[in-house]
Amino acid sequence: MNSIRFKLCAMMFLEFFIWGAWFPLIFGYLPSLGFSADWEQPLILGAFNLAAFAAMFFSTQFADRNFAAERFVAFSQFIGGIAILGLAFIQKPEGENTSAPFWPFFLLMLLHSLFYVPTISITNSIAFANLKDPQREFGPVRLWGTIGWVAAAWPFVFILVDWSRVPSLASTSFFDWLGTALGTAKTGAAFRQACSYTFVVAGVASLIMAAFSLTLPHTPPRRQEEGAERFAWLEAMKLLRLPFILVLFIVTFFDSAVHQCYFFWTERFLTGGVGIASNWVMPVMSAGQIAEIGTMAILGYCLKRLGWRYTMVIGIMGHVVRFTVFALFPYPVISILAILLHGICYAFFFATVYIFVDEFFPKDARSSAQGLFNFLILGLGPFLGNFAWGWLGTVFQVSKDPDVYNFSLFLVPAGIGLLAALILLVFFRPPEKRVEEEIPEEPVAVP
Repeated sequence: MNSIRFKLCAMMFLEFFIWGAWFPLIFGYLPSLGFSADWEQPLILGAFNLAAFAAMFFSTQFADRNFAAERFVAFSQFIGGIAILGLAFIQKPEGENTSAPFWPFFLLMLLHSLFYVPTISITNSIAFANLKDPQREFGPVRLWGTIGWVAAAWPFVFILVDWSRVPSLASTSFFDWLGTALGTAKTGAAFRQACSYTFVVAGVASLIMAAFSLTLPHTPPRRQEEGAERFAWLEAMKLLRLPFILVLFIVTFFDSAVHQCYFFWTERFLTGGVGIASNWVMPVMSAGQIAEIGTMAILGYCLKRLGWRYTMVIGIMGHVVRFTVFALFPYPVISILAILLHGICYAFFFATVYIFVDEFFPKDARSSAQGLFNFLILGLGPFLGNFAWGWLGTVFQVSKDPDVYNFSLFLVPAGIGLLAALILLVFFRPPEKRVEEEIPEEPVAVP
């Protein structure tokens, strides 16, 4: 592996390590700070989705055209790292029936997200600009991003250990000490308070990424081509007048909201519903990303054999099966096996949607169309899902303890997923070829 490719792999590793460090545990951490489920929790979680919207329609293009990519990443990761480090120090006052201060927490999360989210696209741009054969080499480089997400889980196997219950190393053998440590996790309030370390790990990784980015190959800004459409994404929206694209757009919205439910509730399900030790929750959830790697490897074969519609339906049904298992068979081994369906959920639907858009949209609208669907997958669907799934928790909560719920709540997203799969199965009828000749010619009004 040459030095440039090694740096690009390390860049991807750090980029997704940052996100993977804080994201899985925050959904259970926010209730422990006393934030309300009706609007405070969804708004904090939605900061990332709002930033995704800003990145797709403003900040990414602004950065692409005005700054060297590696310097933009360095600056953004530095600001974003400082912001997310600050979240670790915002705590709920002890002995008071109040919550942690909402606005400082929300604004720091928003600041982190606004600077971090654009770097997801910019790091892709750096990789594409500096690989000799991007079509062949990008996949293996991007794979290190998934490895980074998985690796972010493992420090918490030790961070979340209840060290007060672990005997000193001098009093026992090393292997007995290690086994006791790995099996002695923090619980209850102590576990929730320790979740603040996720922001410390993410912040430190961001600052390392900021420094490392200055060593990346120089990638100068890309000037806007003369005559380029300023509102190209509006051109992509014209294609929503085609029935099969409109159906896919609607189904993508519902599936992205359902997908958010997995992250919203799985950590609390594993600790409170299944009994998995808190320090092993993140590694268990990361098994889904490992499965995603294997599923992506067979996606091309499945698309050729099954076609677009059946492949996407199977992807959505992955959610249905997983949530149904969580609701009806809450046992550790069965639940872990259900988590492995994450690979099917992601690759067979979301990755397939991106491939489909690239295949069927006209060349001049393809990038904007990807942004339009990305807006659903990273923006609107999860943002509204945060409100829906937070409200769902209030319906199924069985006590005032924020970790005690009736996890039959998973039947709700399972039902929504089943409906989305049926809509796709019945109404999604893509043509045999691209749609260049089928684009409506009526102009789109710009507000």
